[in-house]
Amino acid sequence: MKYLSVFILLTILYSCNDHQNKNNNKVTTNPDTYIDTLFVQEYHDGYFVDETIPEANNVRAIQPDQNNNIWIATRAGVFRKEMTSRQWKLMIPGPAYDVKVDQDGLVWVATWDGIYSNISGKLEKLSGPGPPLAKIVCASEGVYAIGPSGIWLFQDQTWRKKNYSMARSMRAAVSDGEGGLWIGTDVGLYHCTKNKTSLYQDVQELISAYVRGMDFSDDGNLWVGGLGGVTIRNANRKIGEKLPKDGITNAWVNVVKRAPDGKMWVGTNYGITRFTPGEKDYSVRLSKRWLMSDEVRDIVFDSEGNAWIATSKGVSCIRKREMTLAQKADFFYKKLIDRHVREPWIVNRFRLTVPGDTTTLVQEDDDNDGEYTSMYLAMESFRYAATKNPEAAERAKKAFDFLHYLREVTGIDGFFARTIIPASWERAHDMNRTYTPQELAEEIINNPRQKPVEKRWHLSEDGKWYWKGDTSSDELDGHLFGYYCYYTFVADEKEKERVASHFSKIMDHLILNDFNLTGVDGTHTKWGVWSPEILNRDPEWAPERDLNSLELLSFLKFTYKITGNEKYQKAYLKLIQDNGYLENAKNLFDTNPAWETYFDIYLILYVYPPLLMFENDPVLKGEYRAHLNRWFEKYKSLRSPFINFTYNYLAGGSDELESSVFFLKDAPLSMVDWRIDNGRREDLKVVRKPILEELQVNELRPPSEYRTIRWDRNPYAAVSGNPAQERDPVYWLLPYWMGRYLGLIK
Repeated sequence: MKYLSVFILLTILYSCNDHQNKNNNKVTTNPDTYIDTLFVQEYHDGYFVDETIPEANNVRAIQPDQNNNIWIATRAGVFRKEMTSRQWKLMIPGPAYDVKVDQDGLVWVATWDGIYSNISGKLEKLSGPGPPLAKIVCASEGVYAIGPSGIWLFQDQTWRKKNYSMARSMRAAVSDGEGGLWIGTDVGLYHCTKNKTSLYQDVQELISAYVRGMDFSDDGNLWVGGLGGVTIRNANRKIGEKLPKDGITNAWVNVVKRAPDGKMWVGTNYGITRFTPGEKDYSVRLSKRWLMSDEVRDIVFDSEGNAWIATSKGVSCIRKREMTLAQKADFFYKKLIDRHVREPWIVNRFRLTVPGDTTTLVQEDDDNDGEYTSMYLAMESFRYAATKNPEAAERAKKAFDFLHYLREVTGIDGFFARTIIPASWERAHDMNRTYTPQELAEEIINNPRQKPVEKRWHLSEDGKWYWKGDTSSDELDGHLFGYYCYYTFVADEKEKERVASHFSKIMDHLILNDFNLTGVDGTHTKWGVWSPEILNRDPEWAPERDLNSLELLSFLKFTYKITGNEKYQKAYLKLIQDNGYLENAKNLFDTNPAWETYFDIYLILYVYPPLLMFENDPVLKGEYRAHLNRWFEKYKSLRSPFINFTYNYLAGGSDELESSVFFLKDAPLSMVDWRIDNGRREDLKVVRKPILEELQVNELRPPSEYRTIRWDRNPYAAVSGNPAQERDPVYWLLPYWMGRYLGLIK
């Protein structure tokens, strides 16, 4: 299986014309700006050792040599991978337990039948220490071989057995730097020196007596990992601890290692936690996004600072490289164009036929192809506004052409499709079907508003495409946002006329059908309802009343602005004055908990711009500004750059700039929708808030720790993800280019 990291190494770009161009359409000189500079970007490079050898991927220890070749000890034996290769060579049959490289560059291996080294120039077994051997310690005084039969020191070309009286369950060992050893066992922590052996095992000295990993921090304190967490000790006593409540993801700690930058990496049975000594914040690496397996056995660092991780199912390397946000945008943009565009210019996620394997990408339809192509249209519009790059305008037009065709292809005046697929496709989502009377009864009982649609796909008049009906309200919201951005930032007079003609036809369709989106059967689609008669009088539509009222006002305001036709303004005012649509919208922030969804947060965002930017009545504009401010105060804690930059675009300023830039930096490069189960983390609690209907964690973690997102996804979700799909990176590129256009990122 090939992983995204291979693709990353080959395709990260260092420059493009966009970020070399000057911002010719700057709208702010606010001093609160982020000057784009290099930052450290991490990404995962995963390795299967050998799928043909049983237990070869059951890795116990890992070590780079002086040439950055990687050595591993596995249940199947000792393997080596040369620095520039992805292939592993079996060096010694197993089982093997530890591998280390000393200060002279010599390799030392602890195995079932003794100790091996290349001290003679080739890797061979040495006589002396009694097998089996569990651990190797390389110290200034020599090399220690440690196992149930005893402890030996290789010094002056001779093995000498140490006379230490201690437990035989030796799980971890480090040099104390003064000729002695700290050794972790199943029954406590031993400190073995020339003069005495001391044992620490009660709760005043250790969290628990079960010790699995140790290392010294930069300040000289010993971090002792084991069952329960990490005990921090100075030379004499316990001075601190790290428990699940402090960030340890799992109580079974297997390894502790100090990184070159001073951070302490704690590997557990469920991922890795990284601590900066003296700081409260921490970061976590788990799931296939970062690790071949969440059960971490060993961690080491190569000469470039990359972390090599031994897991129960292979080897992981968390690599890092310096890049700017502009370079990250280049990488994402190339990936977007190369991997996530299908004819006639549809942008969305695609399917992986082998979950997680990015070489198996195939095209796929999605209910929201129109909406998410509209987000792409908005992104290209902001890219053009920031750079005046004609490529951005050209590709924005391609996206608009597709959205325009979604209306034309249906043959129903003003009605637009969700998406289209080539007529040659044999597979699509929601294939046409029939319902038995019993199935129909089940659907209606479960949801009286349900509209079981038997024929979702319809052949186009020219026979080239199938188009999907039953279009929803959120589709029109997304379209509106894309059209607003295209009209405002890209369209010339000819294109503005096309936008006006296109959208006014959609609006005329709504007006003709009492503000409902009406499909081929002559009735409204399942979700395409904005009718005053339904929203204000049908109790089943109470959950949608407030948001849909705001949506319709925005549709009409936008149509009036781009056409100048007074009928849209009259309909807009009638809805406010006679049907209470503005008053309905004011209730959005007091939503019944049963009706609140994360999805709606962004639907509101999509419809704000026409209301804030095109309303000239000072009273109504003040109402919308107050509405926007309440929305932002409620949701800015989500630390979403899309929320933040949209607010800054509409209200001015640079609110939440720091959190926006942090998100853009921390967001992972991998777009595989890896399954993320934060519900199993012991540093978090599973709760029912902020969205009552979903299981969530009690803390908003950084984007590198939750699901690859669309902006309509809940970042608090406890369990989410589908590795059989690769998401498109528009979610990142859109706020990035908004920040560039606003002058908040320079």
